[in-house]
Amino acid sequence: MREVAFIKQNKEKWLNFEKAIFGKTLKNPDELASLYIHLVNDLSYAQTYYPKSKTIIYLNNLAAKAFQKIYKTKREDTNRVVHFWKNEVPLIVYQYRRYVLYSFIIFFSFVAIGALSAAFDDSFVRLILGDYYVNMTLENIEKGDPVAVYKKGSNWGSAFGITLNNLYVGIKCFIFGVFGGLGTGLVMLYNGIMLGSFQYFFYQEGVLWESVRGIWIHGSMEIFAIVIEGAAGLILGASILFPKTYSRMTSFKIGVKDGVKILISTFPFTIAAGILEGYVTRFSNVMPNWLSVGIILTTLSIISYYYLIYPFILNKKLKKKHAVI
Repeated sequence: MREVAFIKQNKEKWLNFEKAIFGKTLKNPDELASLYIHLVNDLSYAQTYYPKSKTIIYLNNLAAKAFQKIYKTKREDTNRVVHFWKNEVPLIVYQYRRYVLYSFIIFFSFVAIGALSAAFDDSFVRLILGDYYVNMTLENIEKGDPVAVYKKGSNWGSAFGITLNNLYVGIKCFIFGVFGGLGTGLVMLYNGIMLGSFQYFFYQEGVLWESVRGIWIHGSMEIFAIVIEGAAGLILGASILFPKTYSRMTSFKIGVKDGVKILISTFPFTIAAGILEGYVTRFSNVMPNWLSVGIILTTLSIISYYYLIYPFILNKKLKKKHAVI
């Protein structure tokens, strides 16, 4: 069947289904689940015969929204919070997985630019980090404690202040996506270049390992969360620039709703990073290597699994569950 005929044959059904999802015309989850199975069949057909078609994007988006609505309205007494973390967010992340990839590429490209700039320009690090911070860090390096800056202040005061700042950066990274994603890009530009020049500075001073085993105790979750928040900002920007089959306003509402959910999902990781920075990082210089590396790998594994692996596992499980035999 030609794609035009396929679309013409199913267009009315898809539009009715779209009204059921976004217009709340269907309240019976069983009826919605039945329609969802037909939608999954159409999606599978389109993926098989029209692999490069935009129809697949449209149907995939509808399928993801349908799944969320089915489980939201399901009569089973499911804890809403558990559902949000266990199903809703991972499926949204899977739906927008290419934006997560874009965010990683963009952010670490800026990290590379920061490192290269610091390597070829001796004044670059001072330009980015400031003379006071650089001079203080040089003094700490001479004293044998490169990351002594994390020992300043009380534990709870440092954790609280750092967490608030990181939450502010994440929220800003998302909200600035309203400028077509350019604002999000600028936030990632600043943070990426700062990270790259910061780490190169320690490399230049011969204490890269000491900085890594200290900074990345909290940095694994902190930086990863910024990248995910960047993805949320890009989603918001794309919803304005590329509305697809929706009106621009409807697309924007969807972008805001999905982006906010992804943003909120990063908050526990950001808070955990702040606690680690306030209470644990300050002891990195007296920790055995196995402990600091263990913390880094554990935190990185947890957040990587949630955003990069679990969404694919859940999506595969969903497809298998609704596969037509």
